[in-house]
Amino acid sequence: MPSTQTAAPSTEPSALTKLIETVSASGNPVEATTIQILHNLQQQHLWTNMQLHHISAPETSPETPAVPVLISGVPPHRVYTHPDEQLYMLEKGIREDDLRPERLFVIPTAQNQSWSLRRMASAFDAMSGIEFVEDKESLPEVDVEMTKKLDQYYEKREEAIATKEWGSTRMLLAMVDKNMGGDGTVVYYVVQEGEVKPRQN
Repeated sequence: MPSTQTAAPSTEPSALTKLIETVSASGNPVEATTIQILHNLQQQHLWTNMQLHHISAPETSPETPAVPVLISGVPPHRVYTHPDEQLYMLEKGIREDDLRPERLFVIPTAQNQSWSLRRMASAFDAMSGIEFVEDKESLPEVDVEMTKKLDQYYEKREEAIATKEWGSTRMLLAMVDKNMGGDGTVVYYVVQEGEVKPRQN
């Protein structure tokens, strides 16, 4: 009777594993985490115009190292809108879809990575030094009346940013679960610079 052999199933690496191995050949865990979060934002959350920003700031101390890299990109929808800004938009009849896409910064981290207020402040300092040219082609087409409303909105928004009326500067803290048995899930937290004024309802 002829013997039959079954071939062992091949364990082909995932697309993400191949990407991390290609981009981070050095085996740097910070780079691998950054690439994993970048991939998650692009493939799962459909962000566009992704960029990596390597921060050249010196480390403040061994306990509170500087943030080595930030990710920026444009999400398909706004991640957070301050309640007072929402109220203004409702009063003016402005929908989220009427607004131009907004670039957002992301701090890549892994679970159990130590953080301090000083380290978080260094991330916000690094973000403030990065400038972008606005992509005019991505602006939605609107009628003349809506153009006036949007001009008023963006003027009000600049004022609100300066006075922090609609909250302070925001970014996302992306945290990857890489512990024993961790499945690589990425969780995103909205973080704001400075103190957040309590709202009175």
